[in-house]
This record gives sequence, structure tokens and C-alpha cells, in this order.
Amino acid sequence: MALDQEIKQAVEASNRVIEEIRAEVKSGDVVAREKLARMEAGLADVLSVKQEMEAFKAAMENRLTAQEAKANRPGVIAAGDDGEYKAAFFDFLRKGQHAGAEAKLLSLHEKATDVRYSTSASGGYALPKVIAAEIAQIAVDISPIRSISRVVATGTTDYHELVDLTGFATEWVGETDTRNQTNTSDLYDVVPTFGELSAKPEATRQAISDLFFDVESWLVTTAGTMFAKAEGAAFVSGNGTNKPTGFLTGTPVSTADASRAFGTLQYVASGQASALASNPFDTFNTLFFTLKQGYRANARWVLNSLTLAQLVNVKDTTGRYLLQASPALGVPDTMLGRPVVIAEDMPSIAANALPVAVGDFSQGYLIADIPGMWALRDELTKTGYVRFPMAKRVGGKLKDTNAIKLLKVAAS
Repeated sequence: MALDQEIKQAVEASNRVIEEIRAEVKSGDVVAREKLARMEAGLADVLSVKQEMEAFKAAMENRLTAQEAKANRPGVIAAGDDGEYKAAFFDFLRKGQHAGAEAKLLSLHEKATDVRYSTSASGGYALPKVIAAEIAQIAVDISPIRSISRVVATGTTDYHELVDLTGFATEWVGETDTRNQTNTSDLYDVVPTFGELSAKPEATRQAISDLFFDVESWLVTTAGTMFAKAEGAAFVSGNGTNKPTGFLTGTPVSTADASRAFGTLQYVASGQASALASNPFDTFNTLFFTLKQGYRANARWVLNSLTLAQLVNVKDTTGRYLLQASPALGVPDTMLGRPVVIAEDMPSIAANALPVAVGDFSQGYLIADIPGMWALRDELTKTGYVRFPMAKRVGGKLKDTNAIKLLKVAAS
């Protein structure tokens, strides 16, 4: 019988007894009056307990409702679907094979139908989907290029996107004029290059076995940061061999969009062989307005902190600063009205370097994620430590090469 039902019955029984006593009480019957007072006090205690239990029950129901809503958000697996696997996974991380968690993981894996539960050939185990999603979100928050580019999820490395180079041709006609066949547009096939990105967080054996050590939080934060740093470098300058092809990879030219081969970025020269021009404000204006109008609306400046430091004091002839510092924390600085994104993997100012990019990266650069991550437990490589090599697959490639322009440190 439920506890609240028992309380309800006790209250009803107490009420009946009190009513019987009240019916028998006479004005001079002191014993009966004292008995009635004791019964009423007992009933008050019962009612107090009942109210506390009802409040506790309501709070638990509200908490359960909130947890269910959180678990059922898009992209997050419900606790009932992933909770058992998650518990076994962290048991394996803490204690290894000897705790029997490995066998349980394999059993749960056999029951799983999601591709993200697949194990690797090296014996790794797939991270629970909730944990993988949290790590991926940290990478999004930290990796500057990922946060401004187009990101898609795909189940295969054979992923293609088509870019319309010219649009469909049109013609002006009268109401009854013959409609001629117009030329179709040219399409460019963009295929991201993929690689397996690896991270290797480690902790001491004592920390891992400590019940107060939050393995989940540590794993999410550490792995997410490692993945973000490695991704950031690849998206900028990756060579395309077992990794994404960075947007700086290749040889940019000074040729304008109308006559430049698609797939190659355009640069604007700084005006000096190994430094910015004597009047860099004009150079940055030229660079920005080399972008077509459709790309300028969502443009971002991308550069590292050292380059930004050299732009702090740049002014135009009227004394207006190129860099406008943000008045609020969390709001990016701007140049020529467009946000500045700090990517420390961008080159610094030096001869023939490409220290500044500007453009609409949501159209210019494509990132393709293959969902899921795996991890294994390594307690042999480093004495006293347990390592957790982890991996995920990601690809990247320039998409619309008219959408991004570069500043090149060169005389011309």
C-alpha cells in the first residue's frame, strides 16, 4: 500500500474517533475533554506529516518531469535507453576488465542497434551517446572555425556537396515570344577529406579509483578541449592526408572571382614584403570589399592574437580606429563592422604569410562529422597512470572559394 494512502486512512480513522468523543462529551466531563484534546493534537501531527509528504511527492514529480524533458531534447538520448550502458562504461573506466564491466559492455553492445555503439578493431568501446554529445558540444564552444562554418553530420566518408558556380541563365521575353533553351549552371563537387582524430586524456590510478573523482566530468572536459584544439589546427592548415583539408591549404592567387579557377582562394597583398602596409586601414578596406555583397553580410575576420595586437592602433586619416573593442564581455570585437574571431592556429605576420582571413565561413568552409566516439583503457604505457585513448572521425574542405578572402604579407 502506498504511503500516502496509509496516511489518508489514518486521518479518516482519527476523524471518526474524534466525532464519537465529541458526541459523548458533556460540559462537565473533564476526562473526556482531556481525551479529546489529546486526540486533536495527534490529528494535527498526522496532518503535518501528510502535508510534508505531499510536498515531498510534488517536488519529486517536478524533478522527474524536468529530467524527462531534458533527456528527451533533440539529439540527447533518453536515460532509459543509455543509462545502463553508461553505468557499465564508467565502471569499466574506473576498474578495467577485472570488474566484469567489460563483459557487460559487450552484452549491452549486442543489444544496441545504434551504429555509434560499434566497437573498434583495437578493442575500444563506444562512448555513451549522451557523453559523446557533451564532448562534441565542448568542441563546438572552443573550436573557433567550427563555430562559424557549415557543419553537417554524415554516416559515411563518401559525402558530397554541390556548389552552383554561375546560377541558371535567364532571358527577357515578350508575352508571346518563343522561349529559348538557356544554359544550365556549372556545378562544382565538394568532397571533404576525412581523418580519425585522437585524444589521450590520462589520470593517476589513485584518482580514477577515488569515489570522489568525477570521471564523467573530467573525461568530457579534457577530451572536448583536446578535440577542439586538434580540430582548430586542421580546419586552418590541415593537409588533407588522414585529416581535414584546411582553408589555408593550397596556393591562393590575386585573380578576381570572375576569372579565377574555382577551388582557389583570392588574396590581397599587404603592400610590404614582410609587414603590413604603411596605411593598413586602406588595405583592410580593400580586402573586405573584395568580397561580393552576398558574402559581406555574414562575414567574420579570422586571425590570431599576435596579429590582432598589431592592429589595435591602426587608424584611418580621420583618427577612426580599425579595431572597435567590444563594450561587453562575450561580445566579439569588430573591424569594419564585422566580428573578429580569434583562431590561434592562424599564421602571424611574416613574409609570404596569410595572417588574416575574412568572409562568410558558413558558405565558404564545410565540416562533416561522423557521429560517435570510442575509447579504450590503457594502464600499461605510463606507470601509475591510466590513459584513455579516444577517437572520432571528422572531415573538412573549402566549399565556396568566393566566400573567403585572404591577406597576404607581400609587396604585391
